[in-house]
Amino acid sequence: MRIAVTGSIATDYLMTFPGRISEQLVPDQLDRVSLSFLVDELEVRRGGVAANIAFGLALFGQRPVLVGAVGEDFNTDYRAWLDRHGVDTSGVHVSELKHTARFLCTTDDDQNQIASFYTGAMEEARFIELGPIAQRLGGLDMVVVSPNDPTAMLRHTEECREQDIAFMADPGQQIARMPGSDVRKLVDGAAVLIMNDYEKALLERKTGWGDDEVLKRVDVRVTTLGPKGCLLEREGDEPVRVEAVPERRRTDPTGMGDAFRSGFLAGQSWQLDLERCAQLGSLTATYVLEHVGTQEYGLERTSFLDRFRTAYGRDAASELEDRLTIR
Repeated sequence: MRIAVTGSIATDYLMTFPGRISEQLVPDQLDRVSLSFLVDELEVRRGGVAANIAFGLALFGQRPVLVGAVGEDFNTDYRAWLDRHGVDTSGVHVSELKHTARFLCTTDDDQNQIASFYTGAMEEARFIELGPIAQRLGGLDMVVVSPNDPTAMLRHTEECREQDIAFMADPGQQIARMPGSDVRKLVDGAAVLIMNDYEKALLERKTGWGDDEVLKRVDVRVTTLGPKGCLLEREGDEPVRVEAVPERRRTDPTGMGDAFRSGFLAGQSWQLDLERCAQLGSLTATYVLEHVGTQEYGLERTSFLDRFRTAYGRDAASELEDRLTIR
């Protein structure tokens, strides 16, 4: 399956606050919040939504093409890292003026987070055209439109419609920034719409579409629910709930959603049913939770199958045995 993953590519600055962010908020002072967190740890890691998804897909033996914009600093180390792990970085645009995007995130003891994102070179993603990339690869089967420069997201989505390429709509945090009319354009006609439960509510408010109307405009909707797993919905079918996989240790939740998408897309490339795809995504997300950094985990075939079998049963695991091509 030829998959292009469009979206952010960034350097992550991950910090840990030994307490609860909620306890630092004064209810009657929320109109003028001024907080500074003394953090215990700082980890600098490779990140960005699109890069994280592509990295995870490559661990499953796929060869995704990463599409996004970066600064010259990307060529120092990050490109080699992704190339070495099986990601095609030929679709990455390098800015002559700006640095690669920066993601700064503070996580508390309850796994709540406060984050900031500096776009940097990412705004030049709007100049990337998918057509030449698809032509070079002999066509594309799926394009992931993940959080990115908003103009780039709209352009990539429209290109998919024009060229009749299936796309996964993954608007994420950009829902808050974009007007409802643009959010509608990102969603309409998606093969898969994926978001968390908060983003789902925000999307409905922004677009003015009700729950049923959204389902009419996409083939499948996947709503991730954190520790409660995820919900799979298709118009006319009963919803399917998939449980999360228990973690062995809880380290840092950053990048769990991206890893879920990697596993889900790997399952689709193997033509598994939606429930099995979501189970693959859920286990992959748990691997990320157990590590600091969004691309610091690895997958080992025997261990992965054992954990999958424990979580979802022997029949589910047997469907993976002939398909699982973990590197």
